[in-house]
Amino acid sequence: MKSNETKKVQNRPSGLTFPARLLYPVGAFLQDRLKSLREKKKKIEKEDPFKDTTRILDNASPDTDAAEQFGHARVSAIKKSISISIIQTRKALARFRVGKYGICEECGRMIDTDRLVVYPDATLCAEDAAKKER
Repeated sequence: MKSNETKKVQNRPSGLTFPARLLYPVGAFLQDRLKSLREKKKKIEKEDPFKDTTRILDNASPDTDAAEQFGHARVSAIKKSISISIIQTRKALARFRVGKYGICEECGRMIDTDRLVVYPDATLCAEDAAKKER
């Protein structure tokens, strides 16, 4: 008996692609988004209070230390979120380059265009994304 993964691969529709005229603007959008995300990451890194090497470690008041801790935690969380977005965008661009953009990487069906409008970096259809989140 074959595993579920083998069955999934066999059931994938082959040869599905979006028309090139529809994809070129998407590729340009994803490139612009990647550039913007990288710029945001650089900008937020400059806001990290721990990045400042001239800060005084001795005799700092507790509220100053707490503010630095909070600022660092905030910057770290934002950087992590941006990094995840960068990875997702790069993955979508890679799929775009090999002609698999808009095709679910799990089931091989076309991802609904409404989903791609909202999440242009989506690599899973809504059904498979919901399964993955569970």
